Amino acid sequence: MMRVAVLSVHTSPLEQPGTGDAGGMNVYIVQTATRMARRGIEVEIFTRATSSDLPPVAELAPGVKVRHVVAGPFEGLGKEELPGQLCAFTAGVLRAEARHEPGHYDVVHSHYWLSGQVGWLARERWGVPLVHTAHTLAKVKNANLALRDTPEPRMRVIGEEQVVAEADMLVANTDVEAAELVKLYDADPAKVQVVPPGVDLDLFTPGDRDAARAALGLRPDDLVLTFVGRIQPLKAPDVLLHSAAELLRRAPGLRERLVVQVVGGPSGTGVKTPEELKRLAGELGITDVVRFLPPQGGEHLARVYRAADVVAVPSHNESFGLVALEAQACGTPVVAAAVGGLPVAVRDGVSGVLVDGHDPVAWARALESVVLHPAHREELAVNAVGHARRFSWDRTTDSLLAGYARARDVFREEVFA
Repeated sequence: MMRVAVLSVHTSPLEQPGTGDAGGMNVYIVQTATRMARRGIEVEIFTRATSSDLPPVAELAPGVKVRHVVAGPFEGLGKEELPGQLCAFTAGVLRAEARHEPGHYDVVHSHYWLSGQVGWLARERWGVPLVHTAHTLAKVKNANLALRDTPEPRMRVIGEEQVVAEADMLVANTDVEAAELVKLYDADPAKVQVVPPGVDLDLFTPGDRDAARAALGLRPDDLVLTFVGRIQPLKAPDVLLHSAAELLRRAPGLRERLVVQVVGGPSGTGVKTPEELKRLAGELGITDVVRFLPPQGGEHLARVYRAADVVAVPSHNESFGLVALEAQACGTPVVAAAVGGLPVAVRDGVSGVLVDGHDPVAWARALESVVLHPAHREELAVNAVGHARRFSWDRTTDSLLAGYARARDVFREEVFA
């Protein structure tokens, strides 16, 4: 039986995506770990304990355990402070493995650079290959920094470079990310494997839009623009608000029908100014059309997607963009920034619209081209479902498992070279 140790230092797969540090990475880990377990693979996910109430071990799903490792204070520790707790976290991971017979794990899969640092040492101590998924890269993020956002520190850049050099396999979401790893981090191209993320095609499906709207207190004829994600400068929900204001400037008569939904919670630098978006809505004079909803999960999130005329993904950088894929699977077109992996997640002119840059005028035109032209919107909606069905978590899991096998071969070659 194969056993996989998954490392997720800074965020637990048990947390609700959409606030704090929980986002697409959480979804990725939950979905792939669950599917590996269905294939008879044992998965143990190591994450930092953030509460004294958490049990040492929790079951995420049959065959998937979550181990809460005590490393630093339970609460009030920001992600920027976690490098100082990597030694304590690593010690907890190594102690857990020491309770088993030698060779208990077959592979270590680390997510994000903090976990990669831990995985680097585990690889050496356990004699197993290290597979690493960055999810985001500091050099790419700093090159596409949002206004007033904080650059990633040099410590992270160096840490990422170290992990890239030591990993036996690097998982990239897209060809673009693979090229960034090679160009910016001098990664060995032979060790980089492109594995697109997936979407839960059982949960995110087309449904009754009027019923979804009724459940959310929306009217059947409302024009609904929706943002889903963590509220932080990187995700750029402010772009949607500026674009909505521009829409109303161009067509004041839309005010009676326009609804802008912002679904999510503060994260990153957004935690320091949690009311900033509400203040911006007031400054733009659109408080009456903007609604703020807390993070949603499961069927509630699918309902949010179905109720929208369009889902906006205006991020300054996205390694892929799971929100875009989930929305399209529900039959909702997406207007997204043409950055990172979004040109893969959204097929421009077919399942949605890609926008170069973040100019509110350009964004207003793109949104207008969808919501004010019902026939075009319906064509995009049909194509969106078909496009999303090209991606699935089962395919992602199959590719990861094939990658694990290659990583083990690479590791053996290096050991016996």
